[in-house]
Parts: sequence; structure tokens; C-alpha cells
Amino acid sequence: MGQYIAPLRDMQFVLHELLHVEEELKQFPKHADLDADTINQVLEEGGKFASNVVFPLNHSGDREGCKLDKETHTVTTPKGFKEAYRQYVEGGWPALACDPEYGGQGLPIVVNNSFYEMMNSANQAWMMYPGLSHGAYECLHAHGTPELQQLYLPKLVSGEWTGTMCLTEAHCGTDLGLLRTKAEPQADGAYRLTGSKIFISAGEHDMAENIVHLVLARLPDAPAGTKGISLFLVPKFIPNADGTLGERNPITCGAIEEKMGIHGNATCQMNLDGAVGWIIGEPNRGLQAMFVMMNAARLGVGMQSLGLTEVAYQNAVVYAKDRLQMRSLSGPKAPDKPADPIIVHPDVRRMLLTARAYAEGGRAFSSYIALMIDRELNHPDEEFRKDAADQVALLTPIVKAFLTDNGFIAASEALQVYGGHGYIAEWGMEQFLRDSRINMIYEGTNTIQSLDLLGRKVLMDNGAKLRKFGAQIQAFIEENGTDEAMNEFITPLADLGDKVTKLTMEIGMKAFQNQEEVGAAAVPYLRVAGHLVFAYFFARMAKIALEKQDSGDDFYKAKLATARFYFGRLLPETAMLIRQARSGASNLMALDADLF
Repeated sequence: MGQYIAPLRDMQFVLHELLHVEEELKQFPKHADLDADTINQVLEEGGKFASNVVFPLNHSGDREGCKLDKETHTVTTPKGFKEAYRQYVEGGWPALACDPEYGGQGLPIVVNNSFYEMMNSANQAWMMYPGLSHGAYECLHAHGTPELQQLYLPKLVSGEWTGTMCLTEAHCGTDLGLLRTKAEPQADGAYRLTGSKIFISAGEHDMAENIVHLVLARLPDAPAGTKGISLFLVPKFIPNADGTLGERNPITCGAIEEKMGIHGNATCQMNLDGAVGWIIGEPNRGLQAMFVMMNAARLGVGMQSLGLTEVAYQNAVVYAKDRLQMRSLSGPKAPDKPADPIIVHPDVRRMLLTARAYAEGGRAFSSYIALMIDRELNHPDEEFRKDAADQVALLTPIVKAFLTDNGFIAASEALQVYGGHGYIAEWGMEQFLRDSRINMIYEGTNTIQSLDLLGRKVLMDNGAKLRKFGAQIQAFIEENGTDEAMNEFITPLADLGDKVTKLTMEIGMKAFQNQEEVGAAAVPYLRVAGHLVFAYFFARMAKIALEKQDSGDDFYKAKLATARFYFGRLLPETAMLIRQARSGASNLMALDADLF
């Protein structure tokens, strides 16, 4: 059932040659002693775990799925999932980027991010169980009371307990202002929660002894809309003061959603029947607290699609080198065989290179964001922290939407390489395509991410964050503009930068007259912005590759070829997207709703 080999060489290139993470991390007192060899060793071991333990469960987990016992409300995960999770906990992997005060290893986000990519390549459905737990840890670490932190964080850090985020209700998805779950205060300072939630990933399972649910609900006197939402910690089992498990809390799984993909993850309908919970953060400010988890989840979803892009690409390459069909248009390339391997055909190479370019660009981009998060959290200079926070805010919707769009495109192209075999389940490619589709939907659909980028992150501050990131790109352009060898990368990068500036101003002016213009332009705008970011990082990677292409290491030749493919074949999509964004709202809104 296919294979997965961790792309360690490219990860090392991104971390050490492109981003110089060791030098960056030395500026942060808590990471000053971390060196490249340690990072490489951690990722090498992580790659082995992903390939040898988790990947073999991907196809079987998809076919078996999760099973709910409606009498006991318990969920059984696919064969091998529980045992693999035990090995994950024993290996200390949940603690990788957690606070040492609670038993964590204290490694930076940028290292954890690369580890998560590998785990998502190996088995996205399985990785969702510990991935969500890390988000719950981050939220509680940032906003929990000292008492809740002392009781729950060590268990989340060790992996003994897992976590979820319970937001969505059947009558409202993204519009959380409509949620109805109620929280009644109790005399002892706790709350009783009543309501129901849907689409709760990992909401019930048999992999850990307890599950910590973070639940959005309303207090009795809460104002309407999003300003009246509070956040509560609701455990499956209420722990005793010493951390041992006490009574079963009435938060239960009523059903498992029947889904298109990620069958190995239990996506649950959760019922709260007076479940005991404790407030996190301030009353009626639950969204602010939950955004810590939601933003981490948005980067995490981007990593899910990056992982699928990589594994789909790897398997398509193996198939293309082995599958014999027809002869090369320029003459036989394997005259000793009855036909040539299909990798000789130009369009097969286009499909493979599309997936490869989206994987390599996504790896550079997401690693950069992870490093900016580390800078935001740890840099001793407040101004550096603020600048990093602005970049993270601007780029997070892009990493979620652009990488997940690209992941679906890459999985589709990789499946196409297989021809008819790609449509057959036993090869595993159709699972990558099905699994990748959810990533464009959950944690805020890609349209929501686009509206967030254009409406809130760009126009709301009159483009200040965008100009700041644009200045970084412009500095690179000016530094390398006279280098003739870099012209093929610098010229289109500079051209797109100018076009993004003009497009942003044009949409902003239109929006003063009609706010619908933002909604009409947002999706193509985000994709244009995503290409600007990719073009910037591919140009930076190409600069390194040009300098080292004669080193004898073919890695740099391959990197340069991929960069040239990206600029020649994928970046030109922006011309169409810009025309779409500029076409305005009228062609979308003119047709009366009754005529649809």
C-alpha cells in the first residue's frame, strides 16, 4: 500500500540553509542551546516513527473506520490506532514543543511543525487525535487558571489525556454568534453545560483514558452574538485533585458522522446533558481565548494538506518510474523494454512537478510562519515580537487556504498519474484525494479565510501589515536585482508585487462604495497573495541553489529546476486570478435569488 519516506533533506535545507533557524533561535534565551544536529536528530527519529508505525495504519484505518456503541456511547478506533498512540506517548512525542514546567521538552514550534508534516503525510486521520490535543494545551496554557493548568496541562503534555475543540452546532457553522449551548453557574464556581455540538473531531475514542473538551457556550445573562460567548473546559471524566479519574461527566457521543474521508478519525455529534465545566478566560470573551487554539489549528490544517501533498507526490513518482506505457515523443528512452516508463511524457512530468512545487513551496512557507510564531512568543525585543505577530496574523489565513487548495490540486494530479489505477482503492491515491478535501472546509472554510485576509488583515488596517511584508520582499528584490542569474526569478516576483499593491488599492476603493466587492474579490485575492508568498520563497531558494548548483550535490539542481517550473507553469495563474478579482461584484449579485 504505497510508501512514505520523510523528506529530511529538504526539511534540513529549509530550516538550516533558507531560514537559518539555529542562528535565529540563539536570540531566544529558552532555545539558545539548541543546535542543528539536535534538530536533525529529532526529525530523523520522527520520520522513522511516521513511516514505520503510523503510515502502515493509514489505508486499513480508512477502510475500517471508527465504531460507536450506542448503548455505552463509546467509540472504538481502527485496529492498531490505540497501540500506535501508546508508542507515541512512550516516545515523548506529545511533549515535543510543550512547556518544561508541565513536563514538556520545550522545543520550538518550527521543529514541531516539521514533525507534524511528517505525521500528516503518514496518517492524517490518526494525527488528528494528538494534534487537537496540542491545540487544547496551547489554549489552556495561555488562558487557564493556575488551578486548571496544574491539574490538566501535565496530562495533556504527556499525552495521557487528549483534547478537542467543541464549537459547531447543527444550526450554525462559522457564524458562532448563533450558538445555543448554555452554561449555568453553580455554587461551587463550576458550571453545568447543556446543548449539542457537531463535527467534533476526536470527540470520543479509546486511545486515551480521558478527553478534555474545550466548549463554547453562553452564560444566562450573555449578550447576543459573538460578544456573548464564553469558553469552558469540560472533561470526559472529572479528575480528582490528585489527577486520578473520578465520575463520568455527561458529555457523550450520540453519533459518528458518515464522511467522505478521514474515516480513521471519530467525527462526533456530542451531547452535553448538564455536564460539569470550568470557565477559561473571562466571561463573554470565549472567542478570544479559543482563537489561540483556532489559529494553531489553521496552521495545523495547512500542515495536513502539506503532508498529503508530499505523500501523494512520492507515490506518484514511484508509479511513474515503474509504469510502462507508449514511447517518448522524441524516441524510445527504454529500448530494452516494450514501452517507456510514463515519467518520460511531458504532461506526466507537469503533474508530478505541480505536486512537488506545491510541497516544497508549502514547506518553506509554513516553516517560516512557525519560526515567526517562535519569534512572537520568545524574542527578547518587544518590537521584534510585534512585527512577528503582525506577520503571523497576515499569513495564517494564507497558509490555511492556499496550502489546502494546493493539497487538493496536488492529490488530484498525483491520482491522475496513475490513470485508472488511481481510481482504485488498493493503490491508496483516492484516499489522499478524499482526505485532502476536508482541509479546505474545516477550521473556517477557505472562503472565510479569504474574507479574513482581505477584509480584516489587509483593508482594516489600510494595508499596514501587507506593506510591512511587502517591504521585506522589496528588500530582497533590490538586493538581487542586479544579479543577471537571478533575473528569471526577480522580474516576475517584482511584477507580481506591484500588481498586488495595485489590486489591493483598487478593491479598497471599490469597497468604500460597496462592501460586496470584498466578498466578490476575496477568494482570487487570497490565491494571488499565496502565489506572491510562494514566489518570494522560491526566489530565495533559487538563489541558494544557484550558488551551490556546481557543488556536486544534485539536490540543488533539482531545487533550481523546481523553482523554474513554479515560475514558468504555476505563477502565471495569477493573471487569471487578478482579472477575476477585478471583475467586481455585479456579475455575482445581479441574478435574483429566485432565478437560481
